[in-house]
Amino acid sequence: MKMLKDRRGNFGMMTALTAPLLFAVGGVSIDVASMLMTKNQLQGATDAAALAAASALVSEERPDIEAAKEIARKFLLSQMGNGTSSADEESYDVIITETPNGLKGKIFNVTIVSKQVIEFNAMTRLLGRESTTLETRSTAESASESKNALSMYLVLDRSGSMAWKTNTVNTAKASCPNYTEFNWGKFPYLKATSPCYITKIDALKAAATNLFAQLLLADPESIYVRTGAVSYNNKQDTPGNLAWGTISTAAYVNALVAIGGTASGTAFQTAYEKVIDNAEVETHAAKNGQVPSKYIIFMTDGENNYANDDTVTKRWCDKAKANKVKVYSVAFMAPHRGQELLRYCASSSSHYFEAEEAAELVAAFKAIGEQASAMVSRLTK
Repeated sequence: MKMLKDRRGNFGMMTALTAPLLFAVGGVSIDVASMLMTKNQLQGATDAAALAAASALVSEERPDIEAAKEIARKFLLSQMGNGTSSADEESYDVIITETPNGLKGKIFNVTIVSKQVIEFNAMTRLLGRESTTLETRSTAESASESKNALSMYLVLDRSGSMAWKTNTVNTAKASCPNYTEFNWGKFPYLKATSPCYITKIDALKAAATNLFAQLLLADPESIYVRTGAVSYNNKQDTPGNLAWGTISTAAYVNALVAIGGTASGTAFQTAYEKVIDNAEVETHAAKNGQVPSKYIIFMTDGENNYANDDTVTKRWCDKAKANKVKVYSVAFMAPHRGQELLRYCASSSSHYFEAEEAAELVAAFKAIGEQASAMVSRLTK
């Protein structure tokens, strides 16, 4: 009877019975944390691979669909191979479809489904499962031609400070006069020095060229895109007219010479009046049957000489935004007051760019061209 009533061994028995379950629960906790981390990494790799393929399909190289699939495969496998789970050519699928866009363009839809097998640790295996499979899916879209009509007008600073050097070496020249804020008064007698640096006005021309390349890629037949430009220093220059394509606007920009002060008010007013003109709507309707989106790109490297020009510029910026004109603004190595004016004028924070290097200015104008022409490769799922 004493032995039947003795309970001193119950704890040991209960421990023996529950220990495997406790170990399994601990193993599951470890594996769940690992699965969440791997899932996030896999999703990031899948997203990036889909965007890489979609972007390649509308790049200058224009690979065919099979080549684009290979780009996605290599990108994905290189990312998946960094993990501890398995990665092989059976663990993903790349699907690319194309549909017509405009007269000659195409819309590409890239879908990637990727899988990884996660091997459970020994403790989790006590529950009877050896492994599980994680699956992620990403879809990206890109277009080789815009079918969105647009009228875009550039407001460009050509004041004297635009002749100053950037921090980018001009490899095409061994030496040149490198103007800065401190030696500009010696113009035009400054001696050439080496290395030669790219001037801000030349960086602007390169950036505009990149913008126009994006618009040309989106509208190779000049059916949807109209552009124009006006430059300013201490006064507005003769403005260019909005015209189909980018040829006349590119010629206007490439002829700019940096000299004088800064007064942006009248130039921005001109840009607003150009794009808002009813004639623009009628011109687009006659050629492409659409109501155009309207854009102004406003750029400066400085600040207005007089505060009143800030006030006038802001007034026209307000009118532009109130009338659904999208305003992109670019501050290029600009001081605080110039930055504040451009930030105020931009349609949103995503429409405002700051560039401190020539390459950043080029990238900003390229991004504007991609966004305006709807050429940005984007994730859709």
